[in-house]
Amino acid sequence: MDVLDTVRTGVLDHYGVPATGVDSASVTFLGLEPIEILRIVHGDVVHYATLGGSRHPMGDPGDLHADPVRGPRAELVLTLRSGTAMPGLPKALGILVATPSVEGVVLQADALLDLGEPLWQGSAFTAALLGDSEIPEIPLPEPAEPVRYLTVTPVTATEAAWVRVRGAQALRDAWTEAGIDVRDPGRGAVTL
Repeated sequence: MDVLDTVRTGVLDHYGVPATGVDSASVTFLGLEPIEILRIVHGDVVHYATLGGSRHPMGDPGDLHADPVRGPRAELVLTLRSGTAMPGLPKALGILVATPSVEGVVLQADALLDLGEPLWQGSAFTAALLGDSEIPEIPLPEPAEPVRYLTVTPVTATEAAWVRVRGAQALRDAWTEAGIDVRDPGRGAVTL
């Protein structure tokens, strides 16, 4: 079963672009298989979609009898307004999608992942809030579970603290109330 080819086809079909119409970057970490970050320009936004996190199901990395086929699989997609260079972003997305392999975290909606450093050079965002994506689940041959794409929303340290205290939905409500465009890479933190 070639999971990555299936996932690549699924995400490119969703955005209606051919494989030749996207740029990509490869990120490699010691002890892990390479992770590819697809850069898909779609109108006035750019989607950065990971490819490699779904190679293996997520679970406890210390489990000696981990099932190599069954279990949840996920990839990440970050959508930002185009026009701003974001050096270091592919590495940060690679770190986030590799979290299950390194720390045993299961990626899911409302999860808060803290990098402790900017998501890209010069960014005020040091963490990411995951959410449901518009990309439909990408089915894999049975008995493997489908691959889910989760959205990545960059958050500041203050916003991350708010999520820890009040929850993910409270922060989303605050963004809506303040009219914050979370796709704007230069946005400020919401006043909490």
